[in-house]
Amino acid sequence: MNIVYHESTRIFHLYNDQISYLMMILQNGHLGQLYFGKRIQDKENFSYFLETCERPMTSYIYENDRTFSLEHIRQEYPVFGTTDYRQPAVEICQENGSRISEFQYQSHKIAKGKPVLPGLPATYTEAEEEALTLTVLLEDAVTKVQVELLYTLFAKGGIIARSVRLCNRGKQSVRLGRAVSLCLDLPDRDYVWQQLSGCWARECHIRTRNLEAGITAIGSMRGNSSHEHNPFLVLKRPNADERQGEVFGFSLIYSGNFRLQAEVDAHDTLRILAGIDPETFEWKLESGESFQTPEAVIVYTDRGLNHMSQTFHKLYQKRLARGYWRDRVRPILNNNWEATYFDFTEDRLVKIASKAKECGVELFVLDDGWFGARSSERAGLGDWKANRDRLPNGIRGLAQRMEENGLKFGLWFEPEMTNKDSDLYRSHPDWILSTPKRRQSHGRYQYVLDFSRKEVVDAIYEQMAAILKASKISYIKWDMNRSITECYSPAWPADRQGEIYHRYILGVYDLYDRLTREFPQVLFESCSSGGGRFDPGMLYYAPQGWVSDDSDAIERLKIQYGTSMCYPVSSMGTHVSVTPNHQVFRNTPLHTRANVAYFGTFGYELDLNKLTEEENEEVKEQIAFMKKYREVLQFGTFYRLKSPFEGNETAWMVVSEDQKTALVGWYRVLNCVNGRYTRVRLEGLNPSYCYRNVYSGTCHFGDELMYAGLITSDETAGQVPSGVEPYTDFESRIYVLEVAES
Repeated sequence: MNIVYHESTRIFHLYNDQISYLMMILQNGHLGQLYFGKRIQDKENFSYFLETCERPMTSYIYENDRTFSLEHIRQEYPVFGTTDYRQPAVEICQENGSRISEFQYQSHKIAKGKPVLPGLPATYTEAEEEALTLTVLLEDAVTKVQVELLYTLFAKGGIIARSVRLCNRGKQSVRLGRAVSLCLDLPDRDYVWQQLSGCWARECHIRTRNLEAGITAIGSMRGNSSHEHNPFLVLKRPNADERQGEVFGFSLIYSGNFRLQAEVDAHDTLRILAGIDPETFEWKLESGESFQTPEAVIVYTDRGLNHMSQTFHKLYQKRLARGYWRDRVRPILNNNWEATYFDFTEDRLVKIASKAKECGVELFVLDDGWFGARSSERAGLGDWKANRDRLPNGIRGLAQRMEENGLKFGLWFEPEMTNKDSDLYRSHPDWILSTPKRRQSHGRYQYVLDFSRKEVVDAIYEQMAAILKASKISYIKWDMNRSITECYSPAWPADRQGEIYHRYILGVYDLYDRLTREFPQVLFESCSSGGGRFDPGMLYYAPQGWVSDDSDAIERLKIQYGTSMCYPVSSMGTHVSVTPNHQVFRNTPLHTRANVAYFGTFGYELDLNKLTEEENEEVKEQIAFMKKYREVLQFGTFYRLKSPFEGNETAWMVVSEDQKTALVGWYRVLNCVNGRYTRVRLEGLNPSYCYRNVYSGTCHFGDELMYAGLITSDETAGQVPSGVEPYTDFESRIYVLEVAES
């Protein structure tokens, strides 16, 4: 790992054993992009990567040079209006109304490790030798606004983390209309674009398209990263697949409004921009003030999609998630929501929990409905005190009963919201986001608290901290069940209203930060009606998130498969729920529900008292299995093998770090008869190890399983004989492969 500056050619070379990133100071002082990709040998001069020529209908910088135009030069942090007509990385409105800027190189510094981004989630290092950070200082000579471009090169993996800090060193205030975290100009458009999109109950479906001339973009203007689009993007070469080929992955560590876009110009060059959504953002920068953008992470590999994902998994698991629970297996829980909804008493909860404990569950979670006047979704949000009619002994008493029963206890909050039927709203009606003299929209009969205001965040913190101090609580499920409308804060002047969306997210981060620091052993799980805010920003504070409110096992195949493109298995909240499923009313076998949920944090979303004795015995076996293998399942290397978006079968697997244990999940949606023989080529095994297939009892070397494949054929490849237990729709198996002792 090294970052080199070649003085004679004014070229920067960032490289480790996998990647090279080259850029140079251009003749006009701007920073130009030369190369990003597989590692190449360092040398003094790469300036020939900068190609220029005279083109018709082009504007040029210099009077006597008809070759140097920013329209046709790849740049690191481009501006609009000075010969570049593409979408810019930054836009600054000055007091005279001009939006023209020209950021020229001033200096740079190279430091070991990685700086903290104040008030924002970001990747980190624990030792200086893990990374090097290059900071390049640019300045606009007219406004004296400075731009610091931060590039962190990690020692391991094809990873570069980027962010930008803008500082107003001038005497006049300016307005930021756009300040992206990352710009990457690539020399061609020969990539396939992949995004994770959907909506509530079908999040993170993989969508694919070819890049053509013009702009391709995803984003959110909802105030949260959204169910609709995840802040993650893949560019892969057309011949790349899960096992091989060039792939770029782009991930924005941010939980609010964002945009990721690709612009293909008339000459087939490609510009990638990633950052805060510019349509809903404006920031007034007074003299002496600075603004820090969120961090964006780029991963490059020439080893296919699985390797790209595994690089993100390891980084986000070990150097984004933090704290006590980062490296610990997650407790197996039972959540009461789909078991009771709002209809519960303390004794009923204890009865459900007692059965869960009997089956081997370790943590009981009380979901919505425990506080204030909360008997439906119309009241109580914001009043974080126990409803004594339901819980006569309060949260402290209920938690104590759970502990006495041998269970840890968890609690649901939705701290960013209030109902109008609440003491909080009656006392502070001005604490919600709403526009003067305009209609106040609601979502689920709730309103968004103005987290751009410190006094609002403080008030919620005090309520939550009081409960956590008084009661033995081991887990918090932090929900957020609606997007922002009427984004206006009476606490801020008119010229600051463009800042509210971002200030809101900063308030959320502040509350998370204070609570996780004060209660470091509490396991936080983020949620936003499922995957409405399942993003890297949340992962920094909560090491796991509820992937989707859709708990149906078959729907979860696509949701979890897509989510795994960027996010580790240990971050995915996955539960076994009741049938018929409460979202799609599908009946799936109990073993299939567990076989899907194993590849996540694992738990139950039902009342185990309502299962048959035979089913409860199966649950006990499931829990025993998860306890035995959860270290591998949650922290092993994950591989996608067969896509649910491409056929009737899905397969994925995890492999332990020592390659001695592997678990393969195999799923068939619809049953068949007289079908084909099937097999799955495995990944990540040691070719010379002999693995015993626990499912069949046979032994196979790793090379055979990877190159010839694991046979998954069953009696449906033909006519099922009488006397054989019938297969049904929604069939699944877990193949356990362990190195044979001899």
